[in-house]
Amino acid sequence: METLSLDVAARIVTEALAHARQHGFRPMAIVLLDQAGQLKMVQREGGATALRVDIAHGKAGAAFGMGVASRTLLGRAIDNPVFFNAIGVASAGKFVPQTGAVVITDASGAIVLGAIGASGGTGDEDEQICVAGVRAAGLSFR
Repeated sequence: METLSLDVAARIVTEALAHARQHGFRPMAIVLLDQAGQLKMVQREGGATALRVDIAHGKAGAAFGMGVASRTLLGRAIDNPVFFNAIGVASAGKFVPQTGAVVITDASGAIVLGAIGASGGTGDEDEQICVAGVRAAGLSFR
């Protein structure tokens, strides 16, 4: 089975943060999870506020746990808030259904390698840097 190496994880995170700096986004935190949904890498830029790592982790956990981008989960949460609140409690806070995370797959999209979540900008900005990092590593996302 293909896995996400530390080198590839570092490239994804480095490229995501470079994208944020290139576009002048606010300071970011990024959390990358591996193929088992476990913490692989965390980066928090200077100036990123205190809860940013926790929020990014929750976004990545939500995407990984449900197998879709957190943007999709936000739409579902609006239609079913009681269920999604229950998931947040059951996952000890590692479930934040807000835009800003994607599932990382191999280039073909067939094998899930992990998930990446970001927090610091708008949801769209957070998602944008996650996608930029994944693409820079030659991988795909959903």
